[in-house]
Amino acid sequence: MAESRQLRVGIVGAGFLAETRARCWKQVVSASVAGVVSRRRGHAENYARRFDIPAVFDDLDGMLADPPIDVVDLCVPNSLHREMTEAAVAAGKHVICTKPLTAYIGQDLPEDASDADVAGRDRREMLRVAEDDARVMVEAARRAGVQLLYGENWIYAPAFRRALGLLEKADAVLLEMRGGECHSGSHSPYSRVWRHTGGGALIRLAAHPVGAMLHLKRAEGLRRSGKPVRPAWVSAETADLSAVAGIATDELRIAGGWGEVENWGCAVIGFDDGSRAVAWGGDHVLGGMESGLDLFASNCRLRLSLSPNDMLRAYTPDGGVFDDAYIMEKIDSGAGWTTPMPDEDWTSGQLGMCQAFAANLLDGVAGESDGELGLEVVRVLYAAYVASAEGRRFDFEELGENAK
Repeated sequence: MAESRQLRVGIVGAGFLAETRARCWKQVVSASVAGVVSRRRGHAENYARRFDIPAVFDDLDGMLADPPIDVVDLCVPNSLHREMTEAAVAAGKHVICTKPLTAYIGQDLPEDASDADVAGRDRREMLRVAEDDARVMVEAARRAGVQLLYGENWIYAPAFRRALGLLEKADAVLLEMRGGECHSGSHSPYSRVWRHTGGGALIRLAAHPVGAMLHLKRAEGLRRSGKPVRPAWVSAETADLSAVAGIATDELRIAGGWGEVENWGCAVIGFDDGSRAVAWGGDHVLGGMESGLDLFASNCRLRLSLSPNDMLRAYTPDGGVFDDAYIMEKIDSGAGWTTPMPDEDWTSGQLGMCQAFAANLLDGVAGESDGELGLEVVRVLYAAYVASAEGRRFDFEELGENAK
């Protein structure tokens, strides 16, 4: 890589995820954020001032018309992923798209369809539409000769990279994987409406472990036989655990009122080599964000703790001792024993992901977390919704050619 070559990034969005990305991109020596666009220009201008970004664009078209920008980093709602990706690749820009790659948000229904119409759509139709959108994105990038990168940060977390290296060294076969992400729940009203999120805890939270698991089995298959190990079937359960009988409203310390979507989901994935994986997501767990993965292999066992981890532990008798200092995501109180995260951008894999994507794009090398992985995650998650609704396993052979 030529030392003078810089990847120029355009960030789309100015919210929580976009702030994380801006912090990370500033630490990547071979990249710089060249501009930002948001639907509210005032937010974009404030964001640009805070992160020293030179350009604020009026709209996405303006950003895409700027020749120096090499890649757009989409930190936007799920409903915008396909249209923005298609526009960006048509303009010759690489795309980084956050998870999930696509979601079912009623895009095949009339514009006046109600929220209930969207949430009540047959789960098989949801699978078909979401998968079709993801496939269109992947194929559009391929035709344009640009990369569609899937923003699954778990794959770039230091714990994951180390585990992947050890599995390769051991030439291990993964027999079972268990992993999930959970916290006390989002308080955003949008997270409770299917047409905004495309589902509940499965799509928002379990997408992380599912992506990591699919990547591990793909890498294992390529290493051992030259052919990726693929999911063969999935079964699933979903529920709203905030509505468990006997809970008084004033006793509930987790987010409630989920309505259309689940606040807990668990999927069991069967792979075509006979191995198994269990992935879950939940908005029902107190004590801060929990993200982890257990790997049971033929000749070793690995446990990954992305959050919390005990690189630093702290004790305080009450929650005000550290004033407004950030401890970790979704912590309920700073009192007692806590695990202040020394560098959450690093441990979560967000920084490593930006570093890897910059190297991939500058060197013209395919990224590990690509659109194909994003497509497969969408397929597994919406097949899980089908399985949950129908009360039976969903066999991916039912998709015919689309299963490949």
